[in-house]
Amino acid sequence: MQKHPGVEAPGVTARHVTARPRFALAALAGAQFTVMLATSIVNVALPRIRAGAGLSDSGTTWVVNAYGLAFGALLLAGGRAADLWGRRRVLLVGLALFGTASLAAGLATTSATLIAARAAQGVGAAAVAPAALALLTEVFPPGPGRGRALAVWGGVSGAGAAAGVLLGGLLTQAWGWPWIFHAVAAGALLALVAAAVVVPCAPAAGGGRFDLPGAATVTLALTALVWGLTGARHSGWTDLRVVAAFALAAVLLTLFVLIERRHPHPLLPPRLFTAGGVRAGNVLMGLLGSVWIALFFFLPLYQQQVLGSGPLTTGLGQLPLAGANLLGSALAPRIARRFGPTATVTAALLTEAGGLLWLSRISADGGYLTDVLGPSILIGLGLGIAFVQLTALSVEGVPRTDAGLAGGLVNTTRQVGGAIGLALLATLAGSVTAGAETEAPYLDALTAGYRTAFGISAAVLTVAAVLAPVLSGRVAGRAAGRDAARVMGRDEATRPTRRGGARRQGRSRPTR
Repeated sequence: MQKHPGVEAPGVTARHVTARPRFALAALAGAQFTVMLATSIVNVALPRIRAGAGLSDSGTTWVVNAYGLAFGALLLAGGRAADLWGRRRVLLVGLALFGTASLAAGLATTSATLIAARAAQGVGAAAVAPAALALLTEVFPPGPGRGRALAVWGGVSGAGAAAGVLLGGLLTQAWGWPWIFHAVAAGALLALVAAAVVVPCAPAAGGGRFDLPGAATVTLALTALVWGLTGARHSGWTDLRVVAAFALAAVLLTLFVLIERRHPHPLLPPRLFTAGGVRAGNVLMGLLGSVWIALFFFLPLYQQQVLGSGPLTTGLGQLPLAGANLLGSALAPRIARRFGPTATVTAALLTEAGGLLWLSRISADGGYLTDVLGPSILIGLGLGIAFVQLTALSVEGVPRTDAGLAGGLVNTTRQVGGAIGLALLATLAGSVTAGAETEAPYLDALTAGYRTAFGISAAVLTVAAVLAPVLSGRVAGRAAGRDAARVMGRDEATRPTRRGGARRQGRSRPTR
């Protein structure tokens, strides 16, 4: 049986690892599904959570942002910890924390407790996601097998986000909003048991020590940034607290750069951005993420607040999107082999942009079949294909010692992009709604805000589609340059000498 490099550990041979890769994939995909489920499962229940926990408008947004921000801000730290301390160990600890925080959120009786529990969920998720992705790349080496595994990964990621809306609606309507968190806790427990049983152990891949100052400064910087963006929605961009938050974020990010330059083992080493498609994949994933979370925030609100759908009906309305996402994820490797990765990513981003542009035409007196169903299918297909391809691009060519960090980085760009995108789009949508209320009925004004959010999201993905061929071309150019250098090295080794012989590396010239 083929051995996979870098996955052997005491008591766990390469044969043991490869004998059950499908079981390991199922456990890792289950962990990722649960993490993504927690991202969107609260969206349908937000109106009832707000009433039950006594949340203000800003507090309601922070139920979403506390999870997304903690998740995104700590993913780099989680990925680096997985490389240094062992990926399976970090995965199991992260799942335990994630499940405990989910249970605490379901038992919360105050807004502060609920938001704190959501932040703790994000901390656990920040350990789970990069460790699981790094383990997946160990079990499945580069090739068709990894492509299929990443297709499953992409499918469960998108399906988890869409299924969160459905499950949130079912549980909220049947038993109340606390049960959405109890369900996530149960999922985390199942993933923990499965990972403990079937995911192989592997030795720590990295060396050095953990960059605690770098992790602290970048986490605080991102927190200040998103807090400022969220506050701008309610207080305005010139509010003193908002300006102070932006200034603090700028100072901390500058400090982070200085720390990284001096630290012997930086949290974000420069070498990572020269490996494979890391740079291109993360830029495009950040743009995709900036509209991803916002979509699952605004679409259920439109269905409930404008169309008058209940939580259960709203959740059922997400099934076509989830199904299209699964189909797109499954087809992504085949399409990429047929048309090439660059054309596939570009087409996928344009497909999703088309769906969002369609959503930007919603009306206050519309309906699900006329305003939501068609766009949802387009968005699901584009999202599934794009996510699989960009994840593969972001870990392509990364050495094993940085696999966890690369997984943390691509998740960071998606999550932080999502938190920033949600804050910006919510601010803009709220401003449009507030301006339209003076001249139009409330539902028309609310719909105008949602249309603005969807329209800007479509524009962002169109920009990403334009950038995709440029960035992918640079990756291909660097790869071609490395291949040419290797060929030139071989030619140099075998170039004929003046005496008619050939230079054979490692051989001595025969004596006369």
